[in-house]
Amino acid sequence: MQKINEIEDLIKLISKLPGLGPKSAKRIVLKLINNRDELVKPIANSLAKIYKNITRCNACGALKSLIDGCVNCQNLNEKFNKICVVEDIADQWSIENSNIFRGYFHILGGTLSSVGKRKEDLLINALVDRVNKEKIEEVILATSATVEGQTTAYYIQNSLKNSKVKVTKLAQGLPIGGEIESLDDGTLFSAFKNRSKLNSNSS
Repeated sequence: MQKINEIEDLIKLISKLPGLGPKSAKRIVLKLINNRDELVKPIANSLAKIYKNITRCNACGALKSLIDGCVNCQNLNEKFNKICVVEDIADQWSIENSNIFRGYFHILGGTLSSVGKRKEDLLINALVDRVNKEKIEEVILATSATVEGQTTAYYIQNSLKNSKVKVTKLAQGLPIGGEIESLDDGTLFSAFKNRSKLNSNSS
């Protein structure tokens, strides 16, 4: 294979994406090169727009447009009394697509044990503020059933101990080690339906 620096650099970058390794990255790069006008140019333009205009909302953790603002925060026409706390955007999309939950979302952006993640990065203080300001009655912890996800869930529970809010977590139907994004609609439905209340006195 020819060693062209620009191509090598792109392969390395693409291979960092979830589910892709060097072989898949090479195929993608070759596809791009062979379709310069149809793919490379529009993809480059879209990425430039995303880099310039899309950021993370400091209030709810969702992606927001610097031009139009955060859709999650602006969606106040319906007054919900529940917030579903998830680790990332993909988890929110999975739950929304299943039509199981109607309420607000709070996207942490990772877990406490994620590499390079600080407590401040997870917007837990912002969650507490939302619970108090928006008169939330229930916080549903929809973190993954991994050690990291459960550790984060208990930290959030402890952060909310002074708030008059019911804190529940997804229960039956969520397999040990399972991630929200990978669950089917039936499993998600069971996990939400059978969610359990967390003991506010637990540490």
